[in-house]
Parts: sequence; structure tokens; C-alpha cells
Amino acid sequence: MSTLLQKEIKINKILTTDAEQAKALDDPARFKILQILYHKQLTTEQIVEELHKMGYKKATTTIRHHIDVLRDSGLVEIVKMEEIRGAVMKYYGTSVRVMGSKLPANFEAEFSKTITDASIKLEKVIKNIAQNAGTKIKKKSSKASLESNYEDKIVIEIVNRAMAKVFENNSPMIERK
Repeated sequence: MSTLLQKEIKINKILTTDAEQAKALDDPARFKILQILYHKQLTTEQIVEELHKMGYKKATTTIRHHIDVLRDSGLVEIVKMEEIRGAVMKYYGTSVRVMGSKLPANFEAEFSKTITDASIKLEKVIKNIAQNAGTKIKKKSSKASLESNYEDKIVIEIVNRAMAKVFENNSPMIERK
């Protein structure tokens, strides 16, 4: 037998999610709903309107279903309820920011030095986080399921939320609508 292709795969991204959230993101309309709800609180009807502007012509009942799936997975929540003429109007929001744009083909080559420099600095930060939160993480991991790399996932989630906080509070690169 001869080898026709062999390629070394280097890990260059970490995606933290669970199966339910991954399933919820499997539909392009749900992905768009999360993008629409970034920094907004909208009703189902307003979400339908926004989707229509983007070319998604789906019925309100279908969008309600998508919102329910996103809610069940923890990606969307009810943030406000108002009573209007005897009916309850629900407003939805998200604490998740999804970025759906693709990276340029030459990203790795273009930013390799920056990635290397940042990884050196981040390694120190991550080691510090792991040391400071180590006791809490170990207590939780002993109670957690036998999920592999649970401790790594906790540290990644701490870094992820800290980065989100930095970008939300301090970055002029973030476009706020």
C-alpha cells in the first residue's frame, strides 16, 4: 500500500461549546439571530423583520422555533417582558457574540509572527490563571463528569470571558450598533 496523502495537522483554534449549542448553531438562520441580537433586545416580530432585511424569508412560527432552540441551548434568553393590551411581549437577548466572517486565505502567513509573540505572552497569563484558580478548578473537576481536559476547558472559558470583557469595554475595533 502506498501513501497518497499525508499532512501534519497543527491545532490552531479552540472551540468551546457543547453538543446542544453546536446543534443549535447548525442552522444559518439561528446563527444570524445571534448576530442580530448582539447588543440588542428584540421581540420575535422584530427579529423576523431583521432577518427579512437580510434575505431570510421565514415565517414567524419558524423563527419562534429557532428562538426556542437557541433558548434551550442557553445561547438566547428572555431579557424583558411587557404587557401590551393583555398580551405578554417577550424581548430576547444574548450574551454570546458570534463572528461569522471568514479569515483571509493568507492569514497564517500574514500574522504568524504576531501569533507567536502573543502566544508567548498568553502562556504566562494562562499559567498564572491556572495557578490562581487551580484549587477551585480541581474541586470542580473531581465533581465533574469524566470529561477529558475539563481543567483546560475551565481555563479557556476564563480567558474567553476575560477577552470578551476587554473587547466589549475597551476596543475601538468593535463596531457597536
